[in-house]
Amino acid sequence: MKKITLLLSFFIIASGCGVKQTQNLLSSGNYDQAIDNAISNLRTNKDKKGKQDYVYLLEEAFAKAQERDLNSVNLFAKDANPAQLEKIYNTYIQLNQRQEDIKPILPLKLLREGRNAIFPFDNYNDRIISSKNALSSYLYTNAKNLMNSTDKLNFRKAFDDLEYLNKINPNYKNVLQLMDESKFKGSDFVWVYTKNETNMIIPVRLQNDLLDFGTLGLNDRWTVYHSSKQKGTNYDYGMIINFRQIYISPEQIKEREFAKERIVKDGTKKLIDANGKEVIDDKGKVVMVDDLKKVNASIYEFRQFKSCQITAKIDYINLRNNQLIKTFPLTSEYVFENIYATYKGDRRASDDNYFSYFDKRAIQFPSSEQMVYDTGEDLKAKLKGIITQNRFRN
Repeated sequence: MKKITLLLSFFIIASGCGVKQTQNLLSSGNYDQAIDNAISNLRTNKDKKGKQDYVYLLEEAFAKAQERDLNSVNLFAKDANPAQLEKIYNTYIQLNQRQEDIKPILPLKLLREGRNAIFPFDNYNDRIISSKNALSSYLYTNAKNLMNSTDKLNFRKAFDDLEYLNKINPNYKNVLQLMDESKFKGSDFVWVYTKNETNMIIPVRLQNDLLDFGTLGLNDRWTVYHSSKQKGTNYDYGMIINFRQIYISPEQIKEREFAKERIVKDGTKKLIDANGKEVIDDKGKVVMVDDLKKVNASIYEFRQFKSCQITAKIDYINLRNNQLIKTFPLTSEYVFENIYATYKGDRRASDDNYFSYFDKRAIQFPSSEQMVYDTGEDLKAKLKGIITQNRFRN
């Protein structure tokens, strides 16, 4: 019984907090949030006496939200500024959606007054269509005017207008065609190529990987990278990957010998006391303990080592005036290492994490070309970081 009383008290308190929160939202002018709160609480058991406060709050919040929005529409209309058309359209959408949100929970009874809550709904369909058509015409005309310039930023603004227009009014006139045109003319095209200033041959597949911007995922909304020039494209910027130096170390095999000693478990033995007698437990059995043994081993370790370091720089060029914009240094390194070992004596004398080296053998060193290519994986990651953090146009 005590648990039931506590549970009921919790629900009463929670309900009271919900009503108070909705009242505060209404008092502060957050009508739609107050409406959402009230609707959420009235979706179940809406006719219960404990839900009456929400019905009153919903009725009041709806009336005030509707009055506010209609006043706003009248004000926007009197302003006669085409830029307000979007606000008018969105406000009508909001007025209609608010009604649609309330309809599923109607009717709502006001028990004390013996009536249903009043929600003066209106049909906004004609006004939505009319305001959408007016907004569509404005967005279309404004985008066309922006596209009469040679400024890429204007084409980007035009694309944004057309994209929004196509969202609210799909396939309006030749919007899709204009979107393609504004997207192309608003984009910055970057020609990316490599220069080899070293005395070594750069593997073709490394150059291809570095120039494969599809795998790097660097094309953003308004920047397109090409690794080969395309007809009909006027390039705005160039990005040059200059290989300055490639250093490959000699193939090295380093050897070392060292001794290891360790106490290890070598089975079990009977426990003998100070008098040389076997120790018996309380069950009459002889106590067995670990038989510890000192073992030794001479270990011969072999370390194969070869490294490659590539030094490069990235040049950003403005191709419209052939001026250098920025230069970024780029260094990458790849290390090949293989460690293997043999031993004489008891291998248990070595550390447990060293055992794997006893199972390895010498392997063939990678070629210099392979080393350069493997270094390129790190080079690609660093190149991506430079481009991501340093766009051609902010």
